[in-house]
Amino acid sequence: MPTETINPPLDPRLLEILVCPLTRGPLTYDREHNELISPKAGLAYSIRNGIPIMLAEEARQLEP
Repeated sequence: MPTETINPPLDPRLLEILVCPLTRGPLTYDREHNELISPKAGLAYSIRNGIPIMLAEEARQLEP
């Protein structure tokens, strides 16, 4: 099954307006893991069914 079917691409316009809820810094999209990455906070926010889960307590801590 193609990855696009499982993880549809994130709308680039959404990425332009979303910021990290902790740092208010920019996010980058990791298509392979279907996450929004906040390098400043060291967190990865998952995207479920096309909806970013922007809760710090739900975010995955990135490896240093």
